[in-house]
Amino acid sequence: MEYGFTRTVDLPYEAAVQRVTEELKKQGFGVLTTIDVKETLKQKLNVEFAKYVILGACNPPLAHGALEVDMNIGLLLPCNVIVYEKEGKTVVGAFDPMTMVPLVGKKALQAIAADVKQRLEKVLANI
Repeated sequence: MEYGFTRTVDLPYEAAVQRVTEELKKQGFGVLTTIDVKETLKQKLNVEFAKYVILGACNPPLAHGALEVDMNIGLLLPCNVIVYEKEGKTVVGAFDPMTMVPLVGKKALQAIAADVKQRLEKVLANI
């Protein structure tokens, strides 16, 4: 996956969502949004889908630093972290913030994006 990184974990889905939230907090992130994709698709389209959640994670000091460099970076925030079930396994993934550096074209974002990436990698490693 070129725009993110994933890990399959030995936890039930619900426990993985809780653990991801706890690990994000340890890395300075709060969860601003929680999108229950399964429930949304059921309500809006009446289709069945796997358990799948998108967590909008934010580390306020790092987000502030990125916004200081480029006010439009908010289009790429917050950092999305996903948890879903696939073939009886639970998968956790995160967007790779380094992909936004060439997209935005501002080298000043590189250090911030690298810091965010390192923190998100720790989250996945600790689950």
